[in-house]
Amino acid sequence: MGAIRSANGGPLRRGGRSVGRALRAPVTFAARGIRKATNAHGAGESGLAKLIELHAVHSAGDMLVTIALASTVFFSVPTDQARGRVALYLAITMAPFALLAPVIGPLLDRLPHGRRAAMAAAMLTRVVLALTMTGAVATGGLELYPAALGVLVASKAYGVVRSAVVPRLLPPRISLVKANSRVTLGGLLATGLAAPLGAGLHQLGPAWPLYGACVVFLLGAYLSMSLPHAVDSAKGEARARLTSSEHRPHRTPLPHLPRLHRTSRPGSAKRRERRERRARPGLRTVGRSVLHALQANSALRMLSGFLTFFLAFLLRVHPLNGLSPAFSLGMVAVAAGAGNALGTAIGALLRSRGPEKTIALVLTAALATTVVSAALYTAFFIVLVAAVAGISQALGKQSLDSLIQRDVPEAVRTSAFARSETLLQMSWVAGGAIGILLPLNGVLGMAVAAAFLALGVATAVRGLLTAARRGSPHPRVA
Repeated sequence: MGAIRSANGGPLRRGGRSVGRALRAPVTFAARGIRKATNAHGAGESGLAKLIELHAVHSAGDMLVTIALASTVFFSVPTDQARGRVALYLAITMAPFALLAPVIGPLLDRLPHGRRAAMAAAMLTRVVLALTMTGAVATGGLELYPAALGVLVASKAYGVVRSAVVPRLLPPRISLVKANSRVTLGGLLATGLAAPLGAGLHQLGPAWPLYGACVVFLLGAYLSMSLPHAVDSAKGEARARLTSSEHRPHRTPLPHLPRLHRTSRPGSAKRRERRERRARPGLRTVGRSVLHALQANSALRMLSGFLTFFLAFLLRVHPLNGLSPAFSLGMVAVAAGAGNALGTAIGALLRSRGPEKTIALVLTAALATTVVSAALYTAFFIVLVAAVAGISQALGKQSLDSLIQRDVPEAVRTSAFARSETLLQMSWVAGGAIGILLPLNGVLGMAVAAAFLALGVATAVRGLLTAARRGSPHPRVA
């Protein structure tokens, strides 16, 4: 009997192993392909590959939380109640964040040696808050909103730190724009994979996407602490300021006095320290390209926040022709995501050539698209505006990163990335607030979007084109 069992069991076991290998093969092949892509061109040795994986985990967790919140504050109640709930969500989450955002950048600026811990703390904070929301997500109770505030602030804090970390992990063979493209694409792919997973978990119950997010954020905390120690190094760095002593009237330097007389004056050491601090390079010490690029990107980020909230309600009340509200929202979301991915890919192919012209072009294209959409309001132009906004935001941000790498002194470059990201997050908040306050009229909404884009064109495009004609300045080193 044992011989028969052995004879029959052997082929069965071998067949089972063959089936198992066949089922694992696509997953293993995909995992190896992803790992090969993220580690290419020295990214594995520098630690950039680990940051790409971390950002993918972060994006997947945020998508799971978004699905859980959307099902509670948006889709599960009538339209009027949904608008009130989202307005409350904005008031409780966005308004405090608008006050906290200016603090996040400078605070993290003062803690350059704790960037890995800061990102891990942001992940663990979201674990705790996601668990807190599991009980309230089914009922939509008010306790849901303070927890959502914490999740949002932690997510934005991670984004600010991540922007400051990328330059510390840059391989010699990869430009900053290409590195940011890889990080962004990793996040977009993870978001696309997490969306159907979150929808499937929601079928099990409204709290299940949050349980999934807890697991994902725990993995993110582990990956944060596994980043290279170079992330926590602040060697050669200083804090960037948005103004500088370059624009103050210059005084004729006094002749050097003997050391005895200079040191004998009370408080002279403190005064010299303050003068040296004021003399540190700021963003304006390298010309106006970066400042105009920030203005243009702020307008594009406002457009993104505006479309996120305005179209969410508009398409629920007035869906695209012949389509359901959910399908209409899905089409716009896919168009925006595809545009973002396409813009990221185009930015990587441009290889940092002509960043000022690129920003001017995408901002003007976004303005033209919204103007045409306001004049000829149709479903096609709504989808087109979402796609152009995605492309413009991706290309504009990558070009801004290229300008910061090119024009900002290395000593303050990491700080400049953190502060610029904070400003862009604030612009998204402002755009979202405008979107939730407007009446649900498509023509009016596109006209308002065109208005603040026109303001961005008026303040930034001429300066960008002038800077492009003059060429890049020579950054001063601290």
